[in-house]
Amino acid sequence: MVARVIVVSFVIFGIASAGVFVQDAPQCPEQHGVQAYAHPEACNIFFLCTNGTLTVETCENGLLFDGKGAVHNHCNYNWAVHCGERKADLTPISTPGCEYQFGIYPDSHECSTNYIKCAYGEPHPQACEPGLVYDEKIHGCNWPDLLLETCNPEAVVGFKCPTKVPSGSPAARFWPYPRFAVPGDCHRLITCVNGHPRLITCGEGKVLDDKTLTCEEPENVPQCYNSLRK
Repeated sequence: MVARVIVVSFVIFGIASAGVFVQDAPQCPEQHGVQAYAHPEACNIFFLCTNGTLTVETCENGLLFDGKGAVHNHCNYNWAVHCGERKADLTPISTPGCEYQFGIYPDSHECSTNYIKCAYGEPHPQACEPGLVYDEKIHGCNWPDLLLETCNPEAVVGFKCPTKVPSGSPAARFWPYPRFAVPGDCHRLITCVNGHPRLITCGEGKVLDDKTLTCEEPENVPQCYNSLRK
């Protein structure tokens, strides 16, 4: 499946709704596969070629065409799309909990580890990864210490960063960003940034070695490897 922002000069008259088959249309540039092309004037509309058959598609309310199609039918959230000279119809079609039929919204005006994802006008509660909170500015989850105007990182993470650590300790090796193990959790650690805690998850299947405070392969951390095999 291929999506392209290249503007193709199709000559089409009297088309307004989604998925309209175009009679007497010019041939698609490619005759095999699926390709999407930007409309030269409207950011809500795009041309879709499916094995050489041309249709005119309209993005769902709240979405615009950007050639990436990260959300639905080659379209993306309106705040993520740069339309350039193409005009965008941003008229909302609202339902309870959803400003647009498709969108991402905070679930409250307070610091929250949850948010709302709307699809077809239906709100679906979503949870951030542990240790993160919803950031309306980026329409996604973020570290709570980057939202100090509304969030208390200590309350979110459940940890208070010390002002100093014993010299020679594993945590001191990482000063000024000391690390700490999370009791009973082999997959995460806490690192302090400017005095605020961040909950970090070991990626790629690795686990935390609480002696070195580094993420390692499970077989190199017996206490975790044995518990994971049970």
